[in-house]
Amino acid sequence: MPTRSARTLWSGGLQDGSGQVELVSSGVGKFDVSFPRRAADTAEGTSPEELIAAAHSSCYSMALSAEIANAGGTPESLDVNADVTLAPDPAGGFRISKIKLTVRGRASGLDADGFAAAALAAKNGCPVSKALTGVAEIELDAAPA
Repeated sequence: MPTRSARTLWSGGLQDGSGQVELVSSGVGKFDVSFPRRAADTAEGTSPEELIAAAHSSCYSMALSAEIANAGGTPESLDVNADVTLAPDPAGGFRISKIKLTVRGRASGLDADGFAAAALAAKNGCPVSKALTGVAEIELDAAPA
């Protein structure tokens, strides 16, 4: 399996500095980042948490598609949202305190219980979920559409 790369060029300190994240492997974009924008209540540019949310929602979608098929169903459509929360860390600094995955989907050949079982298996088996095991809480809200 391939290795994918991203790169960040950063200048300055935490509060007064800024950087630019480049998606190197694909070349599809460069995104400005800064801590003040990262910690703001409204998103004014991307952040590491948003990029993690994008990675998690896309990885989870693929994992759920596979789990539905493994359970004998046929995935038709999946709408997956990942909410990643940044919070103060009691040990100092900050941490990702919670991730909430919300999925609504259509899969023929599976009832609601089968869909829920596939959704949980995907949460546990998704490579990004596995990489994020240090997050205190990864919540799943899954239901057929």
